[in-house]
Amino acid sequence: MRVVTIASLGASAALGLGALLVAKVMLPANANVAQASNSPAANAVAVVVASRDIKYGERLDAAHLTVVRVPRNAAPAGAFTAVAQVLAQDHGGAPVALTPIAAREPVLPAKLSGPGARKSVAAEIGAGMRAYTIKVTDVSGVGGHALPGDRVDVVLMRDLSTDDSKKVLQSEVVLQNSRVLGVDLNADPTSNKPASPSTATLEVSVKDAQKLAVAADLGQLSLALRASGQAELEALTPLSAHDVVGGPAVSIAAGPPRPRRAAPGSAPRPVIQVVEGEGV
Repeated sequence: MRVVTIASLGASAALGLGALLVAKVMLPANANVAQASNSPAANAVAVVVASRDIKYGERLDAAHLTVVRVPRNAAPAGAFTAVAQVLAQDHGGAPVALTPIAAREPVLPAKLSGPGARKSVAAEIGAGMRAYTIKVTDVSGVGGHALPGDRVDVVLMRDLSTDDSKKVLQSEVVLQNSRVLGVDLNADPTSNKPASPSTATLEVSVKDAQKLAVAADLGQLSLALRASGQAELEALTPLSAHDVVGGPAVSIAAGPPRPRRAAPGSAPRPVIQVVEGEGV
C-alpha cells in the first residue's frame, strides 16, 4: 500500500514538472507567434508615394517616387506597390502627372497619363461631355480671371440692324455654369496668374457645342465668371437696348441731316423780307 502511494506521488510530481515546462516554454512561443501575426508590420502593405511635390504636367522618373508601408486597411484602392509599376504606366514613355501630387501622397493611376497619352485636358473631361474652344479677348475673357476649374456663363452679343439708320443690339445667355478646362494652353487647375487670354476651352455637352458653333458666327461671345460653388441656373430672356436704357428706340443717323423737300403740288410758303437802310 505504501509503495502505491509513493508511486502516485511520483507520478503527480512528474506531471507537475511537465505542466511547468509547457507553461514556461510552449505558451510564450505561441504567444509570440500570435503577437507577431497581429503586429502592424505584419498587416502593412507597400504603397508608392511621391518623394517630393510633383507639379501638373511633370514627367515622372524614379527620383519622384518612393515606397512606404502602410496598414492594409489604409492603403488606397488601386495603389501601386512598386516604382517600376508606375514608370511602366505609360507605354509611350515615363508617365506625366495629370494633377499636382503632394509629397508623401499616394500615386494612383488616375493621376497619371495612360498608355500613349500626354498631358492634355482630355483626361479632365467628364463622361458624355466635350471640350469646346471659343475666341475671347482680355475684356470678353473676364480680364483673364477665368482660370481652369472656374465656372462661367457664355453671353452672345449680336447686331440685328437691318440698315444704317437704326442700330438694334441684342444680348442673350447661350450657356450657364460651364466649367473652364483651359485658357489658351494653360490647363493647370492650380494656376493663379491671370493673363490676357485669346481662347477659352469649356466643358460642354454635345448639344451645347452645337449652340456655341452657331453663336460664334452670329456675333461676339464673352464670358461671365460665376462665384465659387454657385450652380443655380436662371430663366433668362434676350435683352435689347430698349430693355437696358428704356424709352423708344434711338435712331442713329448715318450722316448729317438732309434738307427736307417740299411735297409736289404744295404752295410755296410766303417769305417776308426786311430791308434796312437810310431814308426809309
